[in-house]
Amino acid sequence: MDLKVHSIHFDADSKLLDFIDLKVNKLLQFYEDIIKGEVFLRLENVDDKDNKIVEIRLEIPGNPIFAKKQCKTFEEATDLCVEALKKQLNKAKRKQRPV
Repeated sequence: MDLKVHSIHFDADSKLLDFIDLKVNKLLQFYEDIIKGEVFLRLENVDDKDNKIVEIRLEIPGNPIFAKKQCKTFEEATDLCVEALKKQLNKAKRKQRPV
């Protein structure tokens, strides 16, 4: 899968990029027809500690799927996004191939 990671207004370190790549590529186990993915990492300027936002958009046949989560760390937000996308992929797979 072609995966692009965009860090908005900061430079993400390679450890974070490798973590995101590993987590998002695991979604291929659930739905092998993923065409490409885009990940957006944002820091929100608020006093709250939950200021890290991760948005993941996956292109699949039909409609693209999207998840956005805000947490204390990018890793935690990535995990939550991947879980949400996993549910959406399973739903898309059921629609594509009715049981």
